[in-house]
Amino acid sequence: MTLLQITEPGQAVDPHQRKRAAGIDLGTTNSLIATVRGNETRTLPDMAGRHLLPSVVRYLGDGKVAVGDEAADAARQDPLNTIVSIKRMMGRGLDDVQNLGDQTAYHFAASDGGMPLIQTVAGDVSPVQVSSEILKSLVHRAEETLGGELEGVVTTVPAYLDDAQRQATRDAARLAGVNVYRLLNEPTAAAVAYGLDSGAEGVIAVYDLGGGTFDISLLRLNKGVFEVLSTGGDSALGGDDFDARIANWIIERSGFAGQIDHGQYRSLMYEARRLKEQLTNEASVAVNVELGALRFEGELTRDDFEQLIKDLVANSIKACRRAVRDAGVTTGDINNVIMVGGSTRVPLVKQEVGKFFGAEPLADIDPDRVVAIGAAIQANILAGNKPDDEMLLLDVLPLSVGLETMGGLTEKIIHRNTPIPVSRAQEFTTYKDGQSAMLVHVVQGERELVSDCRSLARFELRGIPPMVAGAARIGVVFQVDADGLLSVSATELTTGVAASIEVKPSYGLSESEITNMLKSSFEHAEEDAQARSLAEARVDGARVIDALRAALKQDGERLLSADEIRDLETAISALSAVLDGQDAGAIRDATQALADASDEFAARRMDDSVRSALAGHSIEEFDEEQQ
Repeated sequence: MTLLQITEPGQAVDPHQRKRAAGIDLGTTNSLIATVRGNETRTLPDMAGRHLLPSVVRYLGDGKVAVGDEAADAARQDPLNTIVSIKRMMGRGLDDVQNLGDQTAYHFAASDGGMPLIQTVAGDVSPVQVSSEILKSLVHRAEETLGGELEGVVTTVPAYLDDAQRQATRDAARLAGVNVYRLLNEPTAAAVAYGLDSGAEGVIAVYDLGGGTFDISLLRLNKGVFEVLSTGGDSALGGDDFDARIANWIIERSGFAGQIDHGQYRSLMYEARRLKEQLTNEASVAVNVELGALRFEGELTRDDFEQLIKDLVANSIKACRRAVRDAGVTTGDINNVIMVGGSTRVPLVKQEVGKFFGAEPLADIDPDRVVAIGAAIQANILAGNKPDDEMLLLDVLPLSVGLETMGGLTEKIIHRNTPIPVSRAQEFTTYKDGQSAMLVHVVQGERELVSDCRSLARFELRGIPPMVAGAARIGVVFQVDADGLLSVSATELTTGVAASIEVKPSYGLSESEITNMLKSSFEHAEEDAQARSLAEARVDGARVIDALRAALKQDGERLLSADEIRDLETAISALSAVLDGQDAGAIRDATQALADASDEFAARRMDDSVRSALAGHSIEEFDEEQQ
């Protein structure tokens, strides 16, 4: 029997006017949507009662699109038109996705902007379009359940996604017609799900091992404030990679030496996933594979499986160790360890994580659902349904951002692991006399040289008043919003002339590239310091030469003798001779020698300027002005 809600005349049907909001976990293997109803946060099932939506999209020849279980069921028979693990392609370039492995063996085409396009019977589609179909399906499920349109959603992303990958996620939501309140890092969402109700304080480790991505984050909880202390990750540690190890083990044991087509490999991956899931609760499983000429019948034990993935799990622990070091804490300071992602059900993962952190990991909430639940809690707050809630979420920037300075050097404006949202400003000046424009080159990375970092964007600031070198004041402001998206502006402070850009590259860095960039910064720290010292010495030397040549051209013959000019030219030649060398000390010595040699010339120019300023005036005039 259905009950009707009875209200007094003129009273709103919903006296509290709750806005419909939801949290979305857009996952590599599965996706979910959750909402807060009453005082309970829950994931929403489809009409068949299934909470997990496989992140699979199939494109059909008649223009129709199948999403979820229906698409997954057809993946083996129609692998080229059925897109799986699309999250791995978000924000990447064509070369990147073509090197992801056999799991993504589609036919690709290039777009004008560098985004990869997947060729299907329905036409070329981008990763953004594929992800939007998953989001549409989830939003439709929520609106059917809640009885109306959603006001907005909080969508989660791996903590290691860079600006381009976050932009791609936002673009997918926009294409799906979804209002995104904010993008929330998945580890932070997990901490919300666990920490809000318990009121826990202290340091929490969030170990997130999903289908295609791995994140480790350390967060400090204190009176409702969630601050990410550090993040780390490795893209080669997802459940897909576990499945691939089993699939390749089957191929090797079968003795099959032929070429495996897309359909066969997709079938093998599904069989491998089934075996992996069974081994969670069983000591061994029977394997019976028959895919054309590829046939194998045998047994896979849990011990065998653990040997196959042992190095992958060990790599995740290495990332944990780096994250702990970056956070400036020890494992003894960590109060709780939260397990997120379906792959954390693997017994070896639980065992190694518990051993490293010295604590039993928390798994009270279904690891598949915990991220969506945390996102729903945050969406409910941002929708205004809990106006008294003062919970503040502070995520961090995964990589430093800055700009290029003279000599090809990177000047970091916002350092990695800085809590966001954040705004940082820094003043710069011109390098040459009369400079009326400046190229602002925005870069991302941890190395000292621009050539070792990633270029994000370039824009020009024009209209700088012509001044002597070093006189102009250029204020550059970097702003990173709560979603981790960057904007940069530059202003000439005396005139107010300004230029700005919202950084939106066509594709982003993969998580492994980010990890490698961090690793590279540690490995090359001494080398980078030497390179920076050399570049700075060259810039200083070139600046002194340019300034002195300009002064000689203007006043040399008037203020110096021929012998004095010859001595300065000799000192300039001596500096020029070492300027392109590799000895920073020699360049600095020659620069100082040239500066010392030109001191007398500089003093004469100063005296000459003072005499010119006083010409036709008496000292008494200046005394009267001072009175």
